[in-house]
Amino acid sequence: MVLPSMQRLCALLFIILLACQDGPVAPDYGAATGNAASFGLWAPGANDDCTAAQHDAYSVVGPDHKRYPTWHPPIDPVSGCSFGHDHGRDPRGSALYREVGAIPFGYANEQLDVYDPLTTRHEDHFGHKIEWQNDVPMHFGSDAADALFAVRCDVLTKLHQGTHSKDAFTNNLHELVYHIRCSDGTEMHITMLAAIGTPGEFVRSCDGATVVVGPATPPNSPDGGGQRIIPDRSCVDRDILVPAGQSSNFGTLHESWQTSNAIRAENGHTLAFFNPYFQVSLPSRFHDPALTGIVGRPIDVCYEVTPAGNQARGGACAASTGNGTVLGVKFDDPRSAFDGTDRVVDINSNFVDNPGGPETWYTDPFGKHGRTDPFPGSIRQFIARINNDRGGLELAGPGIGGQREYGGPRVHAPN
Repeated sequence: MVLPSMQRLCALLFIILLACQDGPVAPDYGAATGNAASFGLWAPGANDDCTAAQHDAYSVVGPDHKRYPTWHPPIDPVSGCSFGHDHGRDPRGSALYREVGAIPFGYANEQLDVYDPLTTRHEDHFGHKIEWQNDVPMHFGSDAADALFAVRCDVLTKLHQGTHSKDAFTNNLHELVYHIRCSDGTEMHITMLAAIGTPGEFVRSCDGATVVVGPATPPNSPDGGGQRIIPDRSCVDRDILVPAGQSSNFGTLHESWQTSNAIRAENGHTLAFFNPYFQVSLPSRFHDPALTGIVGRPIDVCYEVTPAGNQARGGACAASTGNGTVLGVKFDDPRSAFDGTDRVVDINSNFVDNPGGPETWYTDPFGKHGRTDPFPGSIRQFIARINNDRGGLELAGPGIGGQREYGGPRVHAPN
């Protein structure tokens, strides 16, 4: 009888200790009243042995009381089964996690359904990628300024960056979650649909040319700042299929999604600005207008030989095919190095101009029309009551995540 009593006492003390910790705690939205459109999308493929039910167990209730998918590891730690895809770094290690909690994948997309039912934008499950870093040293353009201000920040971010399908060839709306808290008082917690560049087109990775593809979905997607830099077939022909004696340049496949995001009040005043860049090496797709589905697969290029004898040589193709000795490696084979797991996030600029407050704003899903009261389809944003302008010295950060490996022997495209 003593042991159960001690267990209850220890449990009670644990709860008390949690309650006594400094800082806010992520809100609890209670039981789910229904499922978001993003929930339950994943089903196992030929190379996966987890069930859909095991996958859906990784969920969170969002502010709208709907159930959303959230981060999970590539391998289920209980059963040892494989989901076959990754969502980046486990957010539970972030210094911001206790405050912001689990990230509901697709929340901004869901609110757009309410805000503008004619502008529906839903995204697949694979593309949600989390990155974070604690105590990041920021910079201000010179060693002297860096030493003078010595600002450090905790950063936690998530972008839907699908690099396996044709979606981003035309669609510029992608869900972005951005949390940052700095030692100088700069802080923002933002969820939005980032309009990255112009819909219907992208910027070619190997020469910077604009490639016009076709209409976006939704067709009335707004233009945005930044750009989506993506490879196409001409980059493959130029840099990967090379003559004997040369090595292929697989860097031509590099994707750079350069966001430019402003949170604005109803009167148009910019409350916050931030422009992280999301980089991916060795994605599992490139644009190929000659194909019916307009999606080319780098792993297929590994087996090509042109009439002139040009072919892929070395690098990721050699690693994927055993220097050409392994035939038939497919797009979704875990042996393929083209899986989109090599990623970096450039933190870049973080500007806040909200000295008079309030700290809580409600914006539309694009971060515009900020008000102090919620409205249908609005998203709650937090922006610190501060103006962090230092006379032209902007608070900017380095790249994070480049040394982490999110792949593993069972992760594969689509991812």
